[in-house]
Amino acid sequence: MRYVDEFRDRDKAVALAVRIAELCTPGRHYKIMEICGGHTHTIYKHGLEHHLPPTVELVHGPGCPVCVIPMGRVDDAISIARTPGVTMACFGDMLRVPGSQGSFLDAKASGADVRVVYSPLDALQLAVDEPGRQVVFMAIGFETTAPSTALTLLRAKALGVPNFSVFCNHVTIIPPLRAILDAADVELDGFIGPGHVSAVIGCRPYEPIAREYAKPVAVAGFEPLDVLQAVYLVVRQLAEGRAEVENQYSRVVTWDGNPRAVEVIAATMEPRPHFEWRGLGSIPWSALSLRPEFATFDAEKRFDVPGVRVADPRACQCGEVLRGRIRPWECRVFGTACTPEKPIGTCMVSSEGACAAYYNFGRVNLKRSPAKART
Repeated sequence: MRYVDEFRDRDKAVALAVRIAELCTPGRHYKIMEICGGHTHTIYKHGLEHHLPPTVELVHGPGCPVCVIPMGRVDDAISIARTPGVTMACFGDMLRVPGSQGSFLDAKASGADVRVVYSPLDALQLAVDEPGRQVVFMAIGFETTAPSTALTLLRAKALGVPNFSVFCNHVTIIPPLRAILDAADVELDGFIGPGHVSAVIGCRPYEPIAREYAKPVAVAGFEPLDVLQAVYLVVRQLAEGRAEVENQYSRVVTWDGNPRAVEVIAATMEPRPHFEWRGLGSIPWSALSLRPEFATFDAEKRFDVPGVRVADPRACQCGEVLRGRIRPWECRVFGTACTPEKPIGTCMVSSEGACAAYYNFGRVNLKRSPAKART
């Protein structure tokens, strides 16, 4: 890759769209899930859905790390943040994620010490600089961000920082895909695999999805032609009667990923028996917790965490969006009661959320005129 323009060439996009259309079986509908929120934003920022045949539908999946955090975990984090002497360090996109009792931003307004950091190492530095306070890092994300948390834990242990801990909410990508495929309410033909996650774990972990469920997977980059080529690869497999894993993003992703990153995750974290996902319920072995060797840095052991399960607001349909069951504009509060300024659900809050993508790139009126989806 020399220039980004190479991956935004309109003529090449049109040519790819023609090839996709040629592969489509007349009368058949194709439903392909783009797992990652980054792909969703590329699709609607660049209008890729208008290049595809009407029979090819792209639906959002559970690949936005902020979106899948359930309200109960947000409440737990806010409870820690309100503890006297605690500084809660988080990424900026967590500030407005709603719990049942408000958000981090609300807690900050009422006196809690909540600070935005750009990496977990920034949170560790806060602990070193302010030894009189307990600094807790709100760790979220898929395997993409887990290595940075893992390396920070190793650094904290090496330095012996006593006032630093991690509230771990890292999740893994394969279990929710299985949960979606095992459910009876969504029919999918294939997946566009997440590029950032795959840069860490590689392509190999998706092989059971292709083999056991007969669903093609194409790991993709984040430019318009990346996504269109991934759609082409999935449709081509379906036309040829294959279900395999293909790597469109070979300029970044290798088949076995980043062994060092996987190694540091395994050295500091282990799978949780159960973890609640927004919209997907409890999925066994789908998230990570700190290993016993790092228990002194585990905020869930250091603080009294309520751990109460909280149901999503009835008006919010984020869960159905994350399962690919509905499109954001089909949600009953999308663009009306729920907007980026006053979000009800996480899909509208996060910079990677599907609802935010639809709203910010002009798909608001689709709710009122579904026919515009293909105009």
